[in-house]
Amino acid sequence: MAARAGSGTVVAGRSTKDAIRDAAVQLFSTKGFEQSSLREVADAVGITKASLYYHYASKVDLLIAIIEPMFDDHRALVEKLDEIPHSPQSVREVLTEHVHSMLSHRTIGVLCMRDTVAIVNALGNRYPDMMEMHRRMCQWLAGPGADEETTLRAAAAMQVLGAALMSKESVPDASEELIERVLLDAALSVLEPAR
Repeated sequence: MAARAGSGTVVAGRSTKDAIRDAAVQLFSTKGFEQSSLREVADAVGITKASLYYHYASKVDLLIAIIEPMFDDHRALVEKLDEIPHSPQSVREVLTEHVHSMLSHRTIGVLCMRDTVAIVNALGNRYPDMMEMHRRMCQWLAGPGADEETTLRAAAAMQVLGAALMSKESVPDASEELIERVLLDAALSVLEPAR
């Protein structure tokens, strides 16, 4: 039987807060953010709606708790780029770290890709720096003094790695190692095509 919510309550080996988040990810990913209710999330966890509100004040707060770790990981990577000298090896390392991060968030990626409009509408301007972080990442990948072609290739390489977010849908049985290898090889070949 599921435990009732409280600040330290554990549900099936997890904290109630984690159980709520996990249930919401599953529900939002399959049913859609707008089509899902907090009552359904609470029912999936086995708690009352009032208990859910103890942890998350609104459906948007719950959505933020779900997607914030993905944005935090991307922000952390971008913020350390200025300290990393640009070289073929460091480009590979940065791309590898980025694809690892996306693979760790691929369930959330499905949610974001399937319900993009609803999520953007719910979040509003909460993450105004996301486009700037993407631009900075592309600039770093392109390298110092990059021309337009190289900068465009860097943006395309980022899009290639973005396939990791939908990999749970496109290749549900593929191992993370396979996904990482294929996407990393593809991104690197977009950055540095055979001449």
